[in-house]
Amino acid sequence: MDNKEQIQITGDNHFSTSIRTPLRADAFDKSDDEKIKTIQHHFKIIMEEMGLDLSDDSLSGTPYRVAKMYIKELFYGLNPANKPKLSTFENKYGYKKMLIEQNINIDSACEHHFLPIIGHANVAYIPKDKVIGLSKINRLVDYYARRPQVQERLVIQILSDLQQVLDTKDVIVSVTAKHLCVSSRGIKDQSSYTTTLEYGGCFSDSAVRNEFLKVITTQKI
Repeated sequence: MDNKEQIQITGDNHFSTSIRTPLRADAFDKSDDEKIKTIQHHFKIIMEEMGLDLSDDSLSGTPYRVAKMYIKELFYGLNPANKPKLSTFENKYGYKKMLIEQNINIDSACEHHFLPIIGHANVAYIPKDKVIGLSKINRLVDYYARRPQVQERLVIQILSDLQQVLDTKDVIVSVTAKHLCVSSRGIKDQSSYTTTLEYGGCFSDSAVRNEFLKVITTQKI
């Protein structure tokens, strides 16, 4: 069976067997500049194969711009060196109710077609002994979003890290996003979007979970 036949058989049966993004052992042996240079070379070939004239002023710098964008912007979250430091603080106020960070921007890319995934995340937790700075939640969401991604994996990665750093299972993460691999190719459905939800601890109780869902669907600023 050749590679093309295997891809056709796999189709949408793309669920990963791990919450870790698939990376080679030597993924970070090269520097960012080395990676940019290699991607620039290969993207230039791709553009030429499509018949584009790279001597044109508008196109001549595109291979470099795309390569730099991939490494420094769109997919910076692949490198663990870029992971935000998740500083926590003692819960001095004794706050034990739900804390929700809403409408966090999601700007990611589908790992199957490298097309944008655009939407928002909502994250909540119930503190025990630790609390986390609100901006750290946003930074963590952006870090995991900025890589070729699968939405199901994204919510689990965010949840797992927050449960670990906060030392509690009482965390819930929802992501609602539009996938351009659905809206601009294939079925070309312009109106649909995807919602994923992952949770643990007390959020396994439907009453607690419904409290979170009610807030994120009704509260607007």
